[in-house]
Amino acid sequence: MHEVRSDEPKYAFLWDKETKQKNRYGEDIELATEGSELHGHSLNINGDEDIGDNPNRYKQHGFYFNADNCIGCHACESACSEKNDNPAHIAFRSVGYVEGGTYPDYQRLNISMACNHCDDPVCLTGCPTRAYTKFAEYGAVLQDPDICFGCGYCTWVCPYNAPQLDPIKGQVTKCNMCVDRLEVGLKPSCVAACLGNALDFGVVENIPEGHDQAITDIPGFPTPDITHPNIRFQQKRQSHREMTRTDSMPLKYHKDDAEGIYKPVVDEKAGKEKHWNFKKLLTSHESAHVIFTLATQATVGAFSLFMLGSIIDVPGMQLMQAYPVMMTFLVVLTAVCSVGLFKLNMHLGKPHRFYRGFNNLKLSPVSREIAGVSLFYGGLLGYVVLIALAMPLTDFIAGISGMVAVLSGVVGLYYMYRLYRIPARPFWDHGQTGTAFFGTMLSLGSLLTLLVAAVMLPLQGSEALVSALAMMMSLGLLIEGVGHVLHARDMKAADNEGGASYYRQTTQYGKSFWLRNGLLLLSYVLATTIVFTGLQGVAGYVMLAMLAVAMITAAVFSRSLFFVLVIPTTMPGAFFWKNEGFVEHARETGLADAPQHGVVYEQHHAFKVDEIVDTIKENSLQDIVEHAKGILGR
Repeated sequence: MHEVRSDEPKYAFLWDKETKQKNRYGEDIELATEGSELHGHSLNINGDEDIGDNPNRYKQHGFYFNADNCIGCHACESACSEKNDNPAHIAFRSVGYVEGGTYPDYQRLNISMACNHCDDPVCLTGCPTRAYTKFAEYGAVLQDPDICFGCGYCTWVCPYNAPQLDPIKGQVTKCNMCVDRLEVGLKPSCVAACLGNALDFGVVENIPEGHDQAITDIPGFPTPDITHPNIRFQQKRQSHREMTRTDSMPLKYHKDDAEGIYKPVVDEKAGKEKHWNFKKLLTSHESAHVIFTLATQATVGAFSLFMLGSIIDVPGMQLMQAYPVMMTFLVVLTAVCSVGLFKLNMHLGKPHRFYRGFNNLKLSPVSREIAGVSLFYGGLLGYVVLIALAMPLTDFIAGISGMVAVLSGVVGLYYMYRLYRIPARPFWDHGQTGTAFFGTMLSLGSLLTLLVAAVMLPLQGSEALVSALAMMMSLGLLIEGVGHVLHARDMKAADNEGGASYYRQTTQYGKSFWLRNGLLLLSYVLATTIVFTGLQGVAGYVMLAMLAVAMITAAVFSRSLFFVLVIPTTMPGAFFWKNEGFVEHARETGLADAPQHGVVYEQHHAFKVDEIVDTIKENSLQDIVEHAKGILGR
């Protein structure tokens, strides 16, 4: 329990007496009645089994923010980080701002934000490891970093940028509502530290003394419809009709007179010039996801086509059943899938804890994707081994193993699609995600099959197989292309973060975007040509090589754009802190090497071994220990 100081100021104590029964969303504020299963348990704070005597212990609490009073002093940030012993690059609470008008009628609106301990916490339902729990005590959504394996999915789905992924420790941490203070009747540290009386805390829907507003929208705050956050605002000072962000996000907020709220719109602050940005595109933090999704979709498509070829009567597919061809094909599929799974696993903050990804099959699409893809991989391996044994009984079992792989692969790809339909990321929350994934499964799966066939089989005599696979490629590319066209149309017209992503797509990555489009069109033309002409002699191999290069390059560019362009419905940052532009600048110029700037390179323990080895060669034992502690963030 937190120890209450003898000189604790009056404003640091909770003040709630009477409370309401329902919140504005119709949810019960009382989360556990006396005598219920959830009532009377200890939170075991620091191993203390005592139960706090707060009379409102089982009621939903929340923050109250008076935007008119916040002076941007960042005392709340400092108090939070000090209490939780956070390093400089992690902040559970942060102060960003938007601004409007011009001199002399300039306005700056500060927004102090931490976890909102939502009624519908998407971090909890999304987390594959079940690291999150929503407690009846205070309605706190708490996260256990020891369970977390560092996938970062909760940071994707949260609209408020509350979960913080530490790239050094390889785990997520977040605001814990200071439940240790609540248990003894004290407000959270950030509230107690606020100089301007801008932050307050209590049972949700209760309005603090001296205030008379409890609204759910202010400029820069994402829509509350996604999670029903437990935060209420007061803002009586009229804002300008248009409020802009000072960070690099191409967004501003425009007042909708009909609804009386501010909505995000595109801010073309970076101009209209088109760029390549190859380095940012192809070496992003999500490059592992690019490789994993493409490799998995290609192998599921190819193996499904192989297994179902006779059932769906694919012309010429019986040629792939010849033992040398089949074994080469299966080995290639296994290798490609293995690379994808390896890259995904090593992308985790704690790769050795990969098995925890199965913990939340009930709720998390990530867990279901992991289960489906893992079962596919197991079925594929089983099929390869059993076919290699070449025995009558094992052939029958191999068939069962292969069909299990096909079915589980389809399930895995479906949940791969579902996990990206995130309301907090409008650029992804579109049917194009499905057309891209399904189209890639068909096109790359058919290409992989055709490449093996071209190496292992003579072109003369394989005309039917070549034409059938080329037709599958054309269909996959057509589906993907139509999806891109519809997606571009919808995002161009969207007045939200999806529209801002489209703006970046046509400017910051404009040349790469059009290169992708050109390669997709070229791939479709080549594949369609092969449908009618087949592949003949040296010219056929040259055409196949051109098709393979064009398709693979287009797929890599397309998937890289998918990840690098997405803009979440996140809170506005400050000029430096939580500003993507400053983070990039700090890494490019070396400022990230100075820890006081709060910027670190994205890395995990596994990638720092070389530095430790170099230190061992050059320094004493004490120096080695100190250097290793610094590298590992301990």
